[in-house]
Amino acid sequence: MTLALVRRLYRMTQHRTHIGQVATIMVPVTDQDAALAFYTETLGMQKVDDLTYPTGERWLEVSPAKGSANLCLVVSRPERPTGIETGVVLLSSGILDDLAAFRSQGLKVGRAATPEGEVVWWSGAALAGAPTQCRLHDPDGNPFLIVAAP
Repeated sequence: MTLALVRRLYRMTQHRTHIGQVATIMVPVTDQDAALAFYTETLGMQKVDDLTYPTGERWLEVSPAKGSANLCLVVSRPERPTGIETGVVLLSSGILDDLAAFRSQGLKVGRAATPEGEVVWWSGAALAGAPTQCRLHDPDGNPFLIVAAP
C-alpha cells in the first residue's frame, strides 16, 4: 500500500458525520388543511407536528404509520410550486389493493402497476417494474411512486 493511499484512507475515516437518517421532505401544497386530510385520511399517515410560527407560517408534518422520513406540507410559493415531481417513494404492503382503492376514490393514479421489465423514468432514475410499483398524485398534482414493500 502506498503512502498516498494510506493518507487517503485515513482522511476518509476522519471526516464521517453523525447523520443517521433523512428527517423531513418538503411537499408544496395549496391548502394545508386539505392536504392534511388527504395524507391522513386517504393515505393513512399520522400528523406528527403542527405549529404556527409567530410570523404566521405553519409547519405541518405527516409520517407513514411505520415512521421514516416525514413529509412537511408547506404552502406553495412561486419558487416552489405544486405539481412537482417529488422523487418520494412510498412503500405499500398491499400495493394492488391500494391501487384499486385509489382508483375507486377517483384519485389520479398511473395506469396499472408498471409491468416487470418495462423501463420507466422516475425523478431521473430508470425503473423496471420490479418490485411492483405505480404512481399516485396528491390533490395538488405532486406525484409519488408507490412501491411494493419487500
